Amino acid sequence: MDSVRSEPARNAGDEASLTVKILVAGGFGVGKSTMVASVSEIRPLRTEEQLTEKSVGVDDTSKVQQKTTTTVAMDFGRITLPTGLVLYLFGTPGQDRFWFMWDELSQGALGAVVLVDTRRLADCFASIDYFERRGVPFIIAVNHFPGAKRYTADDLRAALDLDGDIPVIDGDVRDRESGKAVLIKLVEHVLSRTTKRRAAAARS
Repeated sequence: MDSVRSEPARNAGDEASLTVKILVAGGFGVGKSTMVASVSEIRPLRTEEQLTEKSVGVDDTSKVQQKTTTTVAMDFGRITLPTGLVLYLFGTPGQDRFWFMWDELSQGALGAVVLVDTRRLADCFASIDYFERRGVPFIIAVNHFPGAKRYTADDLRAALDLDGDIPVIDGDVRDRESGKAVLIKLVEHVLSRTTKRRAAAARS
């Protein structure tokens, strides 16, 4: 999967484009599959199974009672940004028992979007910790659910113990334009991070 980082692709004008790999992560039921499906320009690949009695006591559905399926491998989609950059989107499984796949999925990833449900902030801690330990750039996208309390970006950054330069933005993963804005913000963050590192290296 890491080869996707620099693989040439074809866009609508049949010209070669740069393709990069992006992960969409977060807790169970936070909207990862929905985001991949809403922004993808191709029919998304989904690996979902019905929740069964084996999930009782394992998957917390108290805040997402309408959820009847769960991702057991990954979701996959593709979107071409206005710049011509092609993003291959990999939605990660949210439950701990499927985390053996994360190391494979993260190989060659340019960056990640960590989706957050403010009613269940603790559910995103593991994703944040994973990307921080591996040096994968990421941003936080707050997916607002009905009845969820709203917080400022600074409040969320403090609650999640984030570095000050990590963007925290609002998004509605059901809306394609909102999802695209989240992905563009991630790409901008990655580029800014790379530029700062190169400048620091040049000064040393």
